[in-house]
Amino acid sequence: MDSRSELADFLRIRRGRLKPDQAGLPEDGRTRRVSGLRRDEVARLAGVSTEYYTRLEQGRAGNPSPEVLEALGRALHLDASETEHMRDLLSRPNAAARRAHTGPQRVRPGLHLMLRTLQHVPAFVLGRRTDVLASNRLARAVLTDFDALPVPARNLARYYLLDPSARQTVGDWERIAAETVGILRLEAGRRPHDRQLADLVGELMLRSPHFTTWWNDHRVLRCTHGAKLHHHPVVGDLHFVFESFPVPGDAEQTLYVYNVEPDSPTEQALRLFESWNAPAPDRESARPAPPSG
Repeated sequence: MDSRSELADFLRIRRGRLKPDQAGLPEDGRTRRVSGLRRDEVARLAGVSTEYYTRLEQGRAGNPSPEVLEALGRALHLDASETEHMRDLLSRPNAAARRAHTGPQRVRPGLHLMLRTLQHVPAFVLGRRTDVLASNRLARAVLTDFDALPVPARNLARYYLLDPSARQTVGDWERIAAETVGILRLEAGRRPHDRQLADLVGELMLRSPHFTTWWNDHRVLRCTHGAKLHHHPVVGDLHFVFESFPVPGDAEQTLYVYNVEPDSPTEQALRLFESWNAPAPDRESARPAPPSG
């Protein structure tokens, strides 16, 4: 990924979406040839010269100070994820950082134990590129049986965008799928030299009719909590409120837990799932997933 062209596209799209009145700018009488802000308007709002902002948008401004990046974030009304993405695109990872993202990911035994302990709600661990590194029985019942897939296919973005069943079972599929693309966009800015991520993006561009449009939108997202709806052909609608937790000691793994309201129809449906899918005692032992690269 060319960080300079990515930065130029990101800043251009963001300033193109911000109207002058939204930015608090009065009409200046000039003919407006762009739908959003001009470069000189962004520069004025950020307190930098137009020449400097132009070089910044073209990837020729070196390393801006934290104060300049903060000012640009305010000028363009960037949220925390977008500001982080802008910083990532302006940074240049060293060789050691590049090598750190190429090794396989493994879920430690304590996390596998936690997933089995969380037996009443769906829970799973995501790694780099939205790879599903481990999941409990209810997560596999509600989403898809990731353990039954080849290791390279155990990926949440692939599931949402390429699995035909996801369109039928995931409530508000278009929003969820687009948000997942935003998660990949944020990660691509952080790991521009990740070959497996580049391969995943290329695959999704070729196989998903929606992916390229959402990818070129340059939306970025860090998904920390929210609501999910799943349609099940037997038990009906399942309503979840999910929370995500960075795994202590491994910043590249995240635990997701799909919580339910007590005594709700969803909780009752999950109890049915548990009774239908109760494992034999010998299958309840820890079964670490193969490492994901």
